[in-house]
Amino acid sequence: MTSVIEVKGMSCQHCVNSIEGALKKKGVSAKVDLAANRVTVNYEEKTITIAQIKSTIEDQGFDVVS
Repeated sequence: MTSVIEVKGMSCQHCVNSIEGALKKKGVSAKVDLAANRVTVNYEEKTITIAQIKSTIEDQGFDVVS
């Protein structure tokens, strides 16, 4: 499944690495778009929920909008 999540607080490559790295550890493929304040994620619904993905992003210090 692919979802797009709006995230506030991302501003640099460190932010990108933080989010993409944390999600990769959970088995989620993620692509951060700093300009659009979005994270596109590809994941298996049987393995992880969108709520868990959003929680992982928030655990990195960012605010999930949608």
